[in-house]
Amino acid sequence: MNRYNLSTFGIEKTRQEVLNDFPRWFVNFQNPAELYRAQPSYIWCQAAFLLGALLCLIHAFRRGGRWPFLFLGALCHGLVVELITYFVPSIDNFWHSKTPIDFIGHRLPLYIIFLYPVFYYQAHWAVSKLQLKCRWSEHMAAGLFVVLIDLPYDIVSVKFVHWTWHDTDPNIADRNYWVPWNSYYFHATFAFAFSFFFHNVRKWLDTRKLERWQAGTLKAELAAVVVAALLSFPGGALLFIPLYHPFHDFYNVPGEVTTLTLLFVFLVTLWKFDRKSNRRLPEKLDTMGRALMAHLVIHYTTFMAMVLFLDPENVVAAGLHEPIGDCEAKTPVYTVLKTLEKRTYLCVNDYDEKYFDFHCLSRPPKDGAYWYTICGTPFENRAEYVLIMLLISFIALMVFRTIHIDYDVRFDVYDLVRKEKRDRSTREEKKKLN
Repeated sequence: MNRYNLSTFGIEKTRQEVLNDFPRWFVNFQNPAELYRAQPSYIWCQAAFLLGALLCLIHAFRRGGRWPFLFLGALCHGLVVELITYFVPSIDNFWHSKTPIDFIGHRLPLYIIFLYPVFYYQAHWAVSKLQLKCRWSEHMAAGLFVVLIDLPYDIVSVKFVHWTWHDTDPNIADRNYWVPWNSYYFHATFAFAFSFFFHNVRKWLDTRKLERWQAGTLKAELAAVVVAALLSFPGGALLFIPLYHPFHDFYNVPGEVTTLTLLFVFLVTLWKFDRKSNRRLPEKLDTMGRALMAHLVIHYTTFMAMVLFLDPENVVAAGLHEPIGDCEAKTPVYTVLKTLEKRTYLCVNDYDEKYFDFHCLSRPPKDGAYWYTICGTPFENRAEYVLIMLLISFIALMVFRTIHIDYDVRFDVYDLVRKEKRDRSTREEKKKLN
């Protein structure tokens, strides 16, 4: 660890020591230069999200209407989701590595506060261009776009140890590239629920015939923000009941099957109603619209650059992680039961999180450690990650470019011709009547 010479790294703290560390428990600062030397990919990631949040906020106030309320609602929803997941033991299953600014017992990095507004704002901006006739398909589209934006973040960030997952939580046991399949299920259903409440609460309280993104009364808009922020978590969680829990818990259907089923149901429904969309010419992109498109490019390019140029085995990540437990006498039983029950500790000599180890330390963390340092591990096949990122980036390029920029010129020309014919016929009929 001497080659890093960092004040944060190599320190070990128990859970009680972390809780007693006030006021740093509430808000803590760390030299970003130190963190960058040990984990540059994480600083890249945070910078991309903070830039995206700033651009989305400017875009929201430039456009007016409901857009500033969408940004605020997504931010509040994100805080509700994160705080609940940190402090409800049954769903407390991930820990962020150290960031320059974090809050609430080192569990809430600053950039996470703005991650949800970036995901949800970009997704809803794209949905608004589709002009779907079926509102249910609109909510599904929001969930799909959030997953598409989240994909590179989830896949690459966990490999570079931006956070760690709980080793034995059965709800996140089914994974792909160390990402739980339920992470995508979660993003799709929670974004669905947020879209549902955000749009419908305003409609229920302000019964005037308003455009979709035209602002209603302040009371109705603030109510939509509050209800969407508070109820999107239980609303999204309820969507695990009809598909995930019965098939996974009772019939042992893998999480990847239930997640892909949900995503394909959303996708096919969106495709069906997109065929009957009200969409014609896309709205012309203004300066801030182009800025949001540029941010999408930056978002995908940032994670592509990580897998191309950075080495995860050089990552040294300090911060909160799954507490270390004494497993020496329990190893045989633990090995048998680890996929069947959720333990409250990580066994350093028997765990399945192969994206980190302790090779950069002189010894593994001691029993009881809650704050400690971990080390990244090499790519098993870098080319595979590059190919996956190329595929995700290509899909995102085709989807977002088509929505925001491309259109069928012939369709619009023919549509104008038909409209002119209808108008001419109407004028001729009026003349005859006169």
